Amino acid sequence: MNKHKNKKVTVGDLHFDSLKEALRYGELLERQKAGSITDLRTQVRFELIPKQKVERACFYVADFVYKDLDGKTAVEDVKGSKKTLTDVYKIKKKLMLKVHGIKVKEIF
Repeated sequence: MNKHKNKKVTVGDLHFDSLKEALRYGELLERQKAGSITDLRTQVRFELIPKQKVERACFYVADFVYKDLDGKTAVEDVKGSKKTLTDVYKIKKKLMLKVHGIKVKEIF
């Protein structure tokens, strides 16, 4: 179990932090098969702050990344509830918009 008491789930070769995340992957996979999205990827790392002298780089790891029909990159993060949004997550979400121009969509 992780910090939010979710049980990890394995689907084929993929590992998810919760059943909700695994189910969302199934939904996105169906959308990709139907042609409404493309290039579905999981656990994609985005650099938010580069390495600086003695400080390591800071990253955000997205649950899901895909291209919509317009070719725009979409990023999703599956959350149990709004109560599970940590301060660190909120800052990283804002940095994703500032640094990469990508608004993270939360899936509750």
